[in-house]
Amino acid sequence: MTSFATRIIRWQRRHGRHDLPWQNTRDAYRIWLSEIMLQQTQVATVIPYYRRFLRRFPRLKALAAASLDEVLALWSGLGYYARARNLHRAAQQIAAEHRGRFPRSFEAVLALPGVGRSTAAAICVFAFGDRRAILDGNVKRLLARCFGIAGYPGDARTAARLWHKGGQLLPSRNVESYTQGLMDLGAAICVRGKPRCDACPVAPDCVALRRGTIGRLPAPRPRKSLPQRRTHMLVLQHAGQVLLEKRAPSGIWGGLWSLPEVASGADIAALCAQRYGAEIATHEALPAVAHGFTHFRLAIVVHRLGVTRVAPRAAAPGAMWLPLEEALGAAIPAPVKRILAALATGI
Repeated sequence: MTSFATRIIRWQRRHGRHDLPWQNTRDAYRIWLSEIMLQQTQVATVIPYYRRFLRRFPRLKALAAASLDEVLALWSGLGYYARARNLHRAAQQIAAEHRGRFPRSFEAVLALPGVGRSTAAAICVFAFGDRRAILDGNVKRLLARCFGIAGYPGDARTAARLWHKGGQLLPSRNVESYTQGLMDLGAAICVRGKPRCDACPVAPDCVALRRGTIGRLPAPRPRKSLPQRRTHMLVLQHAGQVLLEKRAPSGIWGGLWSLPEVASGADIAALCAQRYGAEIATHEALPAVAHGFTHFRLAIVVHRLGVTRVAPRAAAPGAMWLPLEEALGAAIPAPVKRILAALATGI
């Protein structure tokens, strides 16, 4: 066992995290769920979602049998909704191809929708005790600094060097403690902004600390100016209810319920009459809502519309009227929830 691995394991046992809801179990379903939720999301944010999810879906078969709407409703606010869609698809795939039992082999786990190399490795380490390297964001930062690996980790060459180093460092035993130790160090000690090098067990060998390059490693994503997009959303209100419309299954907010969108300059009254059978009595422009995505920024222009009459066809598939409080509990995107919450509180 390398000195690096020995120190990580020893540190994790003394100072690492041991009481997270998905720890102290070999249940592959629970470990898989946590790993998917933790992708690009902090532990503190994930914990309440994880607990609610397990209360509703305590077993994989329950998740596979659920509707996508129900899964998305529980996921609402956690972001990166493709993870929820893939989670649901994967559960159904396991039910169909593995008789509802979580697959045991790394290759089968890797073949599940939404599971990449590092996620598959983490699941197999914690659920089955496999000896595999992981490479999430925290681990990339730790290895890049400790071993002076320059370059942006998203670049194929840099990623290959990090994977190679991660494989070299694997201990022959106690892989679970070692893997958790890497995650804990990256989350609590070797953080992006002000790393606590005085508390790091591998600081004596850290190349970045010795060279004074901690602030430059790992190299950031090459900067690109994010494009600004703009959309118009309609808040149609009638008899204490609002209209929600289901989005296409793929793309941004795929499969979620949302407020109807219209093109800039559209004849809103005519469109609402034709599409929803809604007669508009009042039209109020609300403050725009800003929302950021990884690759662009979105400005949402909000139109609040008072509806006096609704034709029966407004309840056709793909659109539904809900009381405002029920709409807030539906599977809706975060900015739509902010819009509706502001209306509910009278802001």
